[in-house]
Parts: sequence; structure tokens; C-alpha cells
Amino acid sequence: VQLQASGGGLVQAGGSLRLSCAASGRSIGRDAMGWFRQAPGKEREFVASSNWSGGSTYYLESVKGRFTISRDNAEGTIYLQMNSLKPEDTAVYYCATGRSSWDLRSGRGNNWGQGTEVTVSS
Repeated sequence: VQLQASGGGLVQAGGSLRLSCAASGRSIGRDAMGWFRQAPGKEREFVASSNWSGGSTYYLESVKGRFTISRDNAEGTIYLQMNSLKPEDTAVYYCATGRSSWDLRSGRGNNWGQGTEVTVSS
């Protein structure tokens, strides 16, 4: 499966962005999916994950209540709605498939897409 993330950009603190990750090559209807990010000079970190149905989700503590992961299996796309953005959310965001939402929360992804850059200005 190939994953392509999009939707990044420059936004002021307090603003919102919605990231999309489109899958091609095969269906992701049975895959857990997740979002990760890597800020300049830092290691990649988990942001959010969802099981195949969206019924089980995990979030990085610092984004809880601000970010929401969702998915449209028919369209083969997952989303990350990011509200109340902060400068510390600045990073390149990546999407990935995984065995489970818990595996993704532990950093174990199977397929990785190219990232989309998010910059939050203060």
C-alpha cells in the first residue's frame, strides 16, 4: 500500500488544519492507521492512532482534546483534524498503517507515507 499525506501548511497559533492520508494499491479497511510527527532536531513521535473501525483510538497526551483522528474506509483515507494549534505542534506529519492501534501507539508501523509539513507561528 502507498500512503500520501497532505493538508499541511502555515497557520497561526490557535488555528486549525486538517491533514489527509490517502491510501492506494490496496484497501486499508482492515488496517489500523496512525499519525506520527517529527519536529526539527527531534525524534519521531506518535500522535494518534485508530483501529480499522475507528472504535479504538489513542492520542499523544499533549494533543488530547485538540486533535481528532478519523477515517473513511470506503475512500481509503484517514484524517487528522488539528484544532487550537500551538507552536510546539510544528513538525512534519506522517501517516502509517499498523497491526493495531496499540502497536502504532508503541511506534510500530508497517507502511509509511511521505510527510506533510505543519508550521504553527506564534
